[in-house]
Amino acid sequence: MKRSSSHRFAGWIPALAVGALLSSCASPSSDNGRGGQGGSPSGGSSGGTGGSTGGASATGSGGSSGGTGGTATGSGGRSTGGGPGSGAGGATAAGGSSAGGATAAGGSTAAGGSAGAAGGRGGSSVPTTSGQGGRVATGGNPGSGGVSSSGGNTGAGGNTGTGGASTACTPGASWSGGQQYTANSVGSAGNGYSYQLWFTGGSGSMTVAGVDAKFSAVWNNPTDFLARIGLTWSSTQTFDQLGTVSADFAHTKMGSAGYSFVGIYGWSVSPIVEYYIVEDWFGSPPTADGGTKMGTFTVDGGTYDIYQHTQVNQPSVTGANATFPQFYSIRQTPRQCGHISITEHYKKWASLGLTLGKMEEAKILVEVGGGGSGSITFTTATVTAK
Repeated sequence: MKRSSSHRFAGWIPALAVGALLSSCASPSSDNGRGGQGGSPSGGSSGGTGGSTGGASATGSGGSSGGTGGTATGSGGRSTGGGPGSGAGGATAAGGSSAGGATAAGGSTAAGGSAGAAGGRGGSSVPTTSGQGGRVATGGNPGSGGVSSSGGNTGAGGNTGTGGASTACTPGASWSGGQQYTANSVGSAGNGYSYQLWFTGGSGSMTVAGVDAKFSAVWNNPTDFLARIGLTWSSTQTFDQLGTVSADFAHTKMGSAGYSFVGIYGWSVSPIVEYYIVEDWFGSPPTADGGTKMGTFTVDGGTYDIYQHTQVNQPSVTGANATFPQFYSIRQTPRQCGHISITEHYKKWASLGLTLGKMEEAKILVEVGGGGSGSITFTTATVTAK
């Protein structure tokens, strides 16, 4: 009550031309030349080893190429002597073809097979005797294909998040009728609630709906005007003995005031304390009568600034003037409806050394003063302790 205040088989077959036979015939000296070596079967492309030179008369034929796709043949040995018989060159060795490994789907490419061996050596050449051809070389084994890699499993989709709760106000049903009071008075509002009207200067009134703690009030140029409905206790229990105290409210308002508080109001005795939980106001935010800021507190979707102020020789709940503290929780952003966790404010105050006494009351309040005129109607209003 304001009184003054946050990721080859490079396999190699050495081709050796054997057949250095000396001619027994008297003839011009001959060069018993050796057959030239065919190319090595590198990659299945070079020729086999050439046949050896026959005795002064036959020219050994060069070996044909070994390996599939071979193109070059080895050059045969030359003979300068004439003889009746020729040694047959070595037969062509069939080069082995290498089948490359098939590429597996998704897997690594397989290594190709080894190339086939080159043709065998040519037969030695003797008079009237044919040399035996070389053996056919076998091709390399096909490479085996790579193993297919299996695809990864499809990941499961995330769950759909749920939407946040709406913070919009839902006003209660309008009401009419009720009991009007135009002078300071205290009494029953029905349903276990009590009311109180108190003002000085100007004029004002309140109307008690008789449903829950609903009421309305009007004022005109008051010095100080308070209208409230809620729970009244026996002043014999501390707040923690009362259970969980809370309220729900919704209101509409119009007009002006020099200063104002809309929210929860009450008293304790032994010691005497007057307290406010401020949810809304007219005009500028309240200043807690210039009190000392004690801290901040977040609850019910909002942040409250906590103040303490001392009243000196002012009217009190006892009916006599007294010096006593006032505790304030003032919401930083006003609201016109919602749930108020009253006991949580009591606990926070206690943690800051702001001690309440035996509880006298907790009521839904409108307080205005310093002039102005206006009105307010509570369409939802309940206070519980359980």
